[in-house]
Amino acid sequence: MASSTLCGALALGPAGPAFSSVADSPARSASVAPLPGADALAKQNAALAGAGDVLQPVTDLVDSVLKAPDGKLPKDEATKQAAEVKKALDGLTADAKAAAGKAGAPGSRAQAPGADLVVKAAADLQAKVDALVKAATAGDAKATAAALQATVTGAVNVVVAIVLGGDLPAPDLEGLPKLPSLPGVSPAQTLPSL
Repeated sequence: MASSTLCGALALGPAGPAFSSVADSPARSASVAPLPGADALAKQNAALAGAGDVLQPVTDLVDSVLKAPDGKLPKDEATKQAAEVKKALDGLTADAKAAAGKAGAPGSRAQAPGADLVVKAAADLQAKVDALVKAATAGDAKATAAALQATVTGAVNVVVAIVLGGDLPAPDLEGLPKLPSLPGVSPAQTLPSL
């Protein structure tokens, strides 16, 4: 009898955990609850992802110009990278305009001034990237150097506009200064403590 029980256990060994999993799944599903502050975290994470999506093609372009002989990029390469930057900036602008559009909705907590500043920063960066591409394809080293600095500054402007736009929490690392707030934008909300 012990032998047959052992054989049965061995035969069902791989299936045992599966049956157990099926039996436990309703209880596990019932115990899953949304995390505190999940909606706010998702929004903040999306803002950070948006900043990353914009910065990557810009830094790729800057890196390519810096590595090119005398800062001169082939026109086809410059055109391709400029298109990637434009795509990223257009996406950021569309998201910011959508947020600004929701600001007037009843019960909305969207911050139109912050969104408007992101749109302005994106347009400014696009103009600086256009100037960089023009200088780099023309082979004008002096103009290219100035355009590189302006582009990096423009990228910083976009990041700061996103950070101060009201969607991200204030930094809390000791030694960092308190960030200023934008007119018409309430400070970022802190998440509920866990």
